[in-house]
Amino acid sequence: MGRYDLTDFEWEAIRPHLPNKSRGVPRVDDRRVLNGIFWCLRSGAPWADMPARYGPPTTIYNRFNRWRKAGVWDRLMDAIT
Repeated sequence: MGRYDLTDFEWEAIRPHLPNKSRGVPRVDDRRVLNGIFWCLRSGAPWADMPARYGPPTTIYNRFNRWRKAGVWDRLMDAIT
C-alpha cells in the first residue's frame, strides 16, 4: 500500500457512490485509479510523474476530468461528509 492509497475502510465508504455503468471496454479498477488521483493531488506532482503501479497517467487524468464534468466528485463529497 502506498502512502496516499485508500484504506479498506475508506474504499468501502466510497465504492457505493461511484458510477458503475460500463460502456464497451471494461473499466480499469476504480480503486487503483482513485489511488492514482489522490497520489497526484496530495503529492503535488504532475500527472506524468505518477508511479507506474497506478496505471497510465492519461487513464488517471481522463477519469479525473470525466468525473469532474459529470459531477461525481461533488456527489461523492456530499455523500461521505
